[in-house]
Amino acid sequence: MIEIKNISMSFNGKKDKEKVDSLKNVSLEIPEGCIYGFLGSNGAGKSTLMRLMSGIYRPREGEILIDGEPVFDNPAAKEKIFFVNDETTQFTGYTVDDLRTFYKGAYRSFSDETLDRVMKALNLPTDKKLSTFSKGMKRQAVVALGVSAMTKYLIFDEAFDGLDPAMRRMVKNIITDEIFDRNASLIVSSHNITEISELCDRAMLIHEGEMIFADELDSLRTGFTKVQLVFKDGALSELSALKEKAASLGLDVMQADTLGSVKQLIVRASEEEAIAKFKTLSPSVLESVPLTLEEIFIYELEVRGYGSGLVTEN
Repeated sequence: MIEIKNISMSFNGKKDKEKVDSLKNVSLEIPEGCIYGFLGSNGAGKSTLMRLMSGIYRPREGEILIDGEPVFDNPAAKEKIFFVNDETTQFTGYTVDDLRTFYKGAYRSFSDETLDRVMKALNLPTDKKLSTFSKGMKRQAVVALGVSAMTKYLIFDEAFDGLDPAMRRMVKNIITDEIFDRNASLIVSSHNITEISELCDRAMLIHEGEMIFADELDSLRTGFTKVQLVFKDGALSELSALKEKAASLGLDVMQADTLGSVKQLIVRASEEEAIAKFKTLSPSVLESVPLTLEEIFIYELEVRGYGSGLVTEN
């Protein structure tokens, strides 16, 4: 597995000797054979964390282990990882065949057969410079090189950026087919939360360099509940009073709205716990509504003041 232990990272700021924190005491475990989604606000530290996992950066504090070995300045550990960052400009002067030769020198398990097969499926040439490719074609080519390295861990930063919907599906299928065949792990970041929800079995959320949550998607969804309540009369028909009462019952209210006579609350609790506690208030209507990963993402960040007032519930 990949073990991220109490990682902190900072970079030089605009002012002399100023240090800007990018990551603050982040810990995470990524087991073999999983697809892990990295979510976060813009500038949250996702790309920095991926570069640390790939051994590109040395952490200021903490350590990152790949199968028990430190990754920084360790070629044996790095050979287990292929990292595709969110930019492809560094490849534009090369053909895919040039990059094939380069990566074969770094990855002893590199598969020519896999690269040729994937490039054929993508209908891309291997003998033309990437500078002649569109943004989406460059991304496809680098992904093809990534799966062909046959590494145990694939790390893709915005892997599907620039791809049209049909090609996104095709590239995702190629990646998942390849990693499942050899029980590899995929770590992918994306601003498309629906995509993460469909592709991944685990996800983490990072904001301003701090870990908010990290868990299996099913566990994440069961940890939050949206409830709708109606009270015919009395003090609890006022939203503020209902929020206070919910808090007194031990429920963490993340968001509360009034929709006509319906009170809608997002609480950090399982559906069973939320329903049982709200039943004690004797509402005339009480029902739960499933939350999507995108809603969890929005509510977690709004609680922390990110985008507050910009995103509204329909």
